[in-house]
Amino acid sequence: MDQPTVAIVGRPNVGKSTLLNRVVGRRAAIVEERPGVTRDRKDLDAQWRGRDFRIVDTGGWMVGGDSLDRKVSLQSERAIADADLVLLVVDVTTGITEDDSRVAELLRRSGKPVLLVANKVDDAIHDSAAWELLSLGLGDPITVSALHGRGSGDLLDAVVDNLPPTTDEQVAGPAAEGEQITADGAEDDDGDTVAVAIMGRPNVGKSTLFNRLVGDERAVVHDMPGTTRDAIDTVIETELGNIRLIDTAGMRRKSKVSEGTEYYSLVRALDAVDKAEVALMVIDSTDGVTGQDQRLAERIDAAGCPIVILLNKWELLNTEQRAELRWQVGDKLRFVGEAPVLPISAISGRGVHKLLPALENSIDAYHRRVPTRKVNEVIQAAQQAHSAPGGARVLYATQGATDPPTFTLFANRELPRTYLRYLERKLREAFDLGATPVKLRVRRRTS
Repeated sequence: MDQPTVAIVGRPNVGKSTLLNRVVGRRAAIVEERPGVTRDRKDLDAQWRGRDFRIVDTGGWMVGGDSLDRKVSLQSERAIADADLVLLVVDVTTGITEDDSRVAELLRRSGKPVLLVANKVDDAIHDSAAWELLSLGLGDPITVSALHGRGSGDLLDAVVDNLPPTTDEQVAGPAAEGEQITADGAEDDDGDTVAVAIMGRPNVGKSTLFNRLVGDERAVVHDMPGTTRDAIDTVIETELGNIRLIDTAGMRRKSKVSEGTEYYSLVRALDAVDKAEVALMVIDSTDGVTGQDQRLAERIDAAGCPIVILLNKWELLNTEQRAELRWQVGDKLRFVGEAPVLPISAISGRGVHKLLPALENSIDAYHRRVPTRKVNEVIQAAQQAHSAPGGARVLYATQGATDPPTFTLFANRELPRTYLRYLERKLREAFDLGATPVKLRVRRRTS
């Protein structure tokens, strides 16, 4: 990424995620009126006055705390180190706290350009309170209300003015008042970028795998289930081309989802499945294939998304336990067909090198287009080998769509489900569709 990066930092619950949402023009980050909702770094594409940049949301930086709090703070420090410009957000309604002073000191030492953002200035009455922030030693504060949008245009003007110049920057005229063009990076990728979602129950090692593949500690990893709250993504360059990896929150049964944050995490994870071209389903080998794993695999399969099954923590099993786990995968997840099954260790990286070839096969099958003549040859041969009951017959067949491969069968009468599964199997075998979901649509012809 050659775009400049703007990091939003500050202590918990000052409105950093609300500000991110205001900049990109939509609810990209989960927001709730309590501290600790954001934990991982989340970055998106943004644009203002014709200038493109990356905007990065971070978790709350704080002094002390437990081991999870420290990891979240380290993510903020990493974002500061990588940023070209830092926005320090302070809540004027509570004034300067010890954490505000400590993060301001950290920023002064970093030598990074900093804009001091006085948030929650919802009206002119609170303007005067912002001047207290001068004592932080980071210059004049810029007053905004991230929730209501007050002052956001002035802030973005200051952001663009303080970004480093680029050699290929296009000169653009000043934007009209209130004009803002934003874009989510996931939607602006060119058509060659493949979206790959990392799915699984809480605490199975999804974020560890994400960090392994990205090559950076982008996601907070902790033994506590539910550490990841929001879907975060990064584009990586591979021999297969650009791949957008999406780390999602752990999926639990809806009856177990109680708090608002966890509900939105579930929604974001399901949305990632619907938009992904391949899903990496991570299973904790030490737990075996659980009922929740089965339900999640069914949800992914219903979305028409190819699945690659990853048996994480494989190194913790003995020979007998490994054989039992493979049997469980074949028995409890048999409905996903010939999905690749890879034993891995996300911590050590063992077996992860086999992931790209598995992804390549799944992606190729997902996009495969078969000539109509060959489709009909396979269907006619299948019917000659085993005819449908009751005189039912497929008169003509064609592939109507890809992503996943979808075939339309024109039949003289209704075809039994068992016979449709037989035809699907024949199509899979003939065209090497592997674990990619195959959709069959039947249309009756009366003449």
